[in-house]
Amino acid sequence: MPKKIVYTKPKFTFACAFAGILLLLLSTYAQAEAQESNELFTIYLVRHSEKQSLESDPPLTKCGVQRSESLSALFEAVPIEALYSTEYKRTQSTALPTSIAKDLAIQSYEPQALEEIARQLLHAQQDALVVGHSNTTAVLAGILVGEKMGSFDESIYNRIYQVVISKDDRRLHILHTAFQCAER
Repeated sequence: MPKKIVYTKPKFTFACAFAGILLLLLSTYAQAEAQESNELFTIYLVRHSEKQSLESDPPLTKCGVQRSESLSALFEAVPIEALYSTEYKRTQSTALPTSIAKDLAIQSYEPQALEEIARQLLHAQQDALVVGHSNTTAVLAGILVGEKMGSFDESIYNRIYQVVISKDDRRLHILHTAFQCAER
């Protein structure tokens, strides 16, 4: 009897690898542009990964755990000096793989105090990752670049907001990952 060969989708697709390379290139390009200034830094903002829906502070689903691990792999070669998350299980769990990989403590912030965390991020002048929610992530990115941005649909998990800040300029890049869950 012939053996049955089962093909499984790789966790890390070509598109995810491409997005990672793009993140690294954009951050390297921005650093090269402002080598003379130590005021160049990049803030990455992501929404928490997929959550269970039965509780008021739900944990991540299996897919959400996979996405969080994929994000950590995506940020592996990207300089991150600080990691921020709200105190919800879903945001903390999304930040955890990157926290472990980068050996960084997760610093908490209040999702109702976006102006305050924006001031803190700008003052710190560090490459940072901020994990938030569908109603805070884009809003905070907008505050950081001086643009009004609103919340986005709760079904969206694939956006990475990259805010590059130099002495004289603030730029926002919105990237999309192509992550697909191995199991649903």
